[in-house]
Amino acid sequence: MGNSKKMARRRALRRKLHVLKNLTNSKSARKSGIIMDAFLYIYQLKLRVEAIKREYQHLVSQIQDVKVEKVGAGFFSVRVTCKKSEEILGSILEAFEGMKVNVIQARVACKHFFTMEAIVEASAGTDETMVNEGVLQAVRSDWK
Repeated sequence: MGNSKKMARRRALRRKLHVLKNLTNSKSARKSGIIMDAFLYIYQLKLRVEAIKREYQHLVSQIQDVKVEKVGAGFFSVRVTCKKSEEILGSILEAFEGMKVNVIQARVACKHFFTMEAIVEASAGTDETMVNEGVLQAVRSDWK
């Protein structure tokens, strides 16, 4: 009985080593060689993940988009997408206040980056270019 358990464990180990050898494309025939190839494969995967994370962070930090569209007499739709930070919403709201723009409705999300969609009411004489420049300046000042 003890011998059959030993044989079953040996077969299971052989099956697992075979799977590991196939996953890592190992050319080694020895158990220690297969395991070393697996460690090397895992290390290479970790390096790839780190490179992808760095590239993702770089791409997220480059996102900076402000779009302002007129939706009615004195009303604008403002869409902002940029790198998230603790002060970005406050900076944008201060910019609105400085331009005498009232926020009627806003939706904000801050998962991977900051996004805001707002309907604003501007005072007379304020056009979409002024709102766009004011919000863009607030976003840029928050980056520094």
